[in-house]
Amino acid sequence: MMKSAELDKLARRHGISLTRPSPENREVVISAATKRKILSALNIELTEDQEPGEPRRKAKPDGRKIPVSFLPDFLSDTRVWGVSLQLYELRSARNWGIGDFQDLADLADLAGSLGADFIGLNPLHAPFLADPDRCSPYEPSSRQHLNPFYIAVDQVPGFAGNPKLEQELERLRQCDLVDYIGVARTKLGALRDLWSARRQRRVDDEADFDAFVAQGGDSLRLHALFECLSAFMVERGAGAGWQRWPAELQRFDSAAVGDFEREHADDVRFHMWLQWLAHRQLKQAADRARKAGLRIGLYLDLAVGEAVDGSATWSEPDIYVSQATIGSPPDPFAVDGQDWHLAGYLPSEIAGGEISPYRRMVGTAMRYAGAIRIDHAPAIRRLFLVPLGSRPDSGAYVRYPEDRLLQILAEVSAEHRCLVIGESLGMIPEGLQEDLATAGILSYRILSYEQDEKGFKPADAYPVLALACISTHDHQTLAGWWRGADIQDRCEHGIVPPDLTEEHLKHRKRERRYLKAVFNAAGLDVPPRLTAARASQEALQDLTVSAYRFIARTPSLLTSVRLADLTDEKAPTNIPGTSDSYPNWKPKLSVLLEDLLSVPLLKRVTAAMREERPRFASAARMEIDRGRNE
Repeated sequence: MMKSAELDKLARRHGISLTRPSPENREVVISAATKRKILSALNIELTEDQEPGEPRRKAKPDGRKIPVSFLPDFLSDTRVWGVSLQLYELRSARNWGIGDFQDLADLADLAGSLGADFIGLNPLHAPFLADPDRCSPYEPSSRQHLNPFYIAVDQVPGFAGNPKLEQELERLRQCDLVDYIGVARTKLGALRDLWSARRQRRVDDEADFDAFVAQGGDSLRLHALFECLSAFMVERGAGAGWQRWPAELQRFDSAAVGDFEREHADDVRFHMWLQWLAHRQLKQAADRARKAGLRIGLYLDLAVGEAVDGSATWSEPDIYVSQATIGSPPDPFAVDGQDWHLAGYLPSEIAGGEISPYRRMVGTAMRYAGAIRIDHAPAIRRLFLVPLGSRPDSGAYVRYPEDRLLQILAEVSAEHRCLVIGESLGMIPEGLQEDLATAGILSYRILSYEQDEKGFKPADAYPVLALACISTHDHQTLAGWWRGADIQDRCEHGIVPPDLTEEHLKHRKRERRYLKAVFNAAGLDVPPRLTAARASQEALQDLTVSAYRFIARTPSLLTSVRLADLTDEKAPTNIPGTSDSYPNWKPKLSVLLEDLLSVPLLKRVTAAMREERPRFASAARMEIDRGRNE
């Protein structure tokens, strides 16, 4: 057995932190068992005669030069705003029960007419097509490929509807929740028919498809092969994820998989065709956004990891941590810690190779986007890994090659002219926020988080290099927050006990008072005698307009308007900590895309954004804002 001092030395050498934080904000020493499990997960062999050798990642030199990511020139003298939404939540008179790339193109025209400069979207990563209800965009099967459920089938050449199909589509449209199983059955059925018809005739775009397949290489081929195997195994009751498959199919390079691929060559090509259709339609939506005057265009979210049993880990097992999953340590809101059950890249592999996994992953999104948001940006420096079979409080932080990842982001963002936003809520390593700012990466500022012991921070306290917003997919709308609906949700779903809920409700009462105070100090209208009990819809809409004026007045370069706020949605997108008790990632908007312009609150908020952030602000105004912020 390796001595304790030697084990600690080996752990430090491979970037494992020997302590983790506790909910009381003190450092807790991780156990020897945790160190061994994490070392094993990093593919480090434990041998007593192991030489110390050179550390893989040396300490950062003082005065190191941090590369800077791309920022558009026009942001030097203006601040902009955009709209954020979940693509699947869009309702329209023509879609198939789920928002699609044609809806996105149509929304781009609408956003452009309102003066917006970007549309922010949930991750568009590839899901499990054979298990459609596994629908979290933050647990994708692969971040290297796109979600075919967003294909607008009626825009595919050769499509012709029929009365029976239209009847099913109307049912799917009427559902208040996305019926992923029904959408998958209907869309994939229609697309297979179109594929069969395509195979029977000469088509003009075959050369383009062939070029896409050639460019996609083994990555595209193996993803398509995974989808075929996944569907094949679901039909036989084995599950969509590869960890429940027979052993001979769990390796992409096995003889059995080779035989399967030869027998299902046409099916593999069909799934490559789906990726091509998704690519073309997303590219067309991005082009529409630019033509509509959105200077940033699409702003795409990147998940922090991938499903442990999806296409990515099956196709490239050697670049992922396989014996531990991504999570977070215990904190005041999750006293036992969290295990997100996501696979992360190995620190030794993430930035390695001729075209590194990280470069491929961020480049996949940047090819369509004028901005990307990195979910859980602290992963640029470290990830909290939880060994398989262990509780989250038995995990440990592992260091990642921050400088190399920042270099990759700078290079790829310059290549695609795409700005980078880093979401870094929760526990942020010391100095990381400064590193990200030096690298030209915008921080992510949510109104309800921008508080200190005195209450809400004034607008001019927000940083310039940031995106400011009211809420995200993990939060209630502003009206819901004011009513305390998020606190009640956590209680009803057993996430927070009743006694703690009472404390949270008392704290929210103080927060409401602080919010009114900061709005009043900014000269913004706050409805008189507005309390949670007296919050009429009209008063809450007035408050929402004031809130958006407030964040629009911050010096932050970007401000995001959440579409769910403007349509006053009551059902949250996602309740963190729930799985079966709430239909996460399924609620749709209550208003059709075609009717959005008639929504009074949308008109009021977007008018306020145009007033506070005109398309061509003066350089003098920007200098004043910067001066206030310094």
